[in-house]
This record gives sequence, structure tokens and C-alpha cells, in this order.
Amino acid sequence: MTSDTKPVEYFGLKIPFLAHLGVVPEYAKEGKSRISLDLKPEYENSFGIAHGGVIMTLLDFAMGAAARSISEVPLGAMTIDMSVSFLRPSTGKIVVEGTILKPGKTINYCEAVVLNETGEITAKSSGTFMLRKSKSV
Repeated sequence: MTSDTKPVEYFGLKIPFLAHLGVVPEYAKEGKSRISLDLKPEYENSFGIAHGGVIMTLLDFAMGAAARSISEVPLGAMTIDMSVSFLRPSTGKIVVEGTILKPGKTINYCEAVVLNETGEITAKSSGTFMLRKSKSV
């Protein structure tokens, strides 16, 4: 990023780790979110496919963004619980879509999927998120 480049915002938040990876925020509205990432060789594991930690990061953020999209919560969402299933290798450009399943005042239940370039689901996740409304944790 050069000095004249505006930092990427992730639906109102600055998240340096996502910016470092090159995650592209597409939308977060009405309980749904969508982000994308062109996988680079440095994001691969020893099998030459996306490292599970990268995939889990994207799923986690997509679910949190979906949870935040239905309320005015400027500070984000904290993950309480998350489970992931890896269905097939993730390679190339991937898209991650998050959805809120059951909203609450503080606790939200969400799911997300990772899609490859042909639209196949490569991983899926479900999670529970707490909306962070103040600076104290």
C-alpha cells in the first residue's frame, strides 16, 4: 500500500490481517455477507492447496460480518464458537458467503460457505457470535 492508497475497510472496520491477505470485501447487508480472495502460493499448505487456517479466517470473518450487518454495532463481533468442515481443496479465487441464521440482541448464530471458481462448496462453517457494543471486553 502506497501513501496515497486509502486503507481497505471491512464494512466499517479496519482489519490489518485481512488487508495483508488481500481479502476483498464485497457486501454485508440484511444478514448476508460476501468476501473474496485470490489465493497465493504463500497461503498454501504442503499439499499445494489453501491452508486450513486461511479458510477458517475467511469463514470466521464472513459470519461475523453477516451478524453485524443487521444492527448498528460499530465495534464488531466476537467469535464464541465455530466449527468447520473441509469438503474439497480450495484453490484459485475463492468466494466466501456468510449468513445469519438466528439473530439476537447480543448472541447471533451464523453459517458460511467457501466457493471455488466453479461454484462448488469447498468448506462450510457454523458459528456463534457476540456483538461487541463497547470497548470493554
